[in-house]
Amino acid sequence: MQRVSFKMKLFKGQEAEYKRRHDEIWPELSDLLRDKGVQEYSIFLDDETGILFGVLKITDASRLAELPGHPVMKKWWAYMKDIMESNSDNSPVSIPLKEVFFLP
Repeated sequence: MQRVSFKMKLFKGQEAEYKRRHDEIWPELSDLLRDKGVQEYSIFLDDETGILFGVLKITDASRLAELPGHPVMKKWWAYMKDIMESNSDNSPVSIPLKEVFFLP
């Protein structure tokens, strides 16, 4: 099992909307993530900065590269682009984080 972490940026004032959309996550998106090997996925928010920290466990992190081409993922990104920093393809600006400590 591999752990992957990253950060993204939420637009100011969109905290409640971001949470609402994730509370109502589409079943087809959850299924897609699980099909790609994601077993645990959490997103944390730093209220002061609007920075989102994502942490997930996946059987093979290279399978994450399959997500951008999937129609459900593209649809989700288009749905989210109005409330967070996004790239020209609507994917969130996502910066990988380096693990510096782990207590198993």
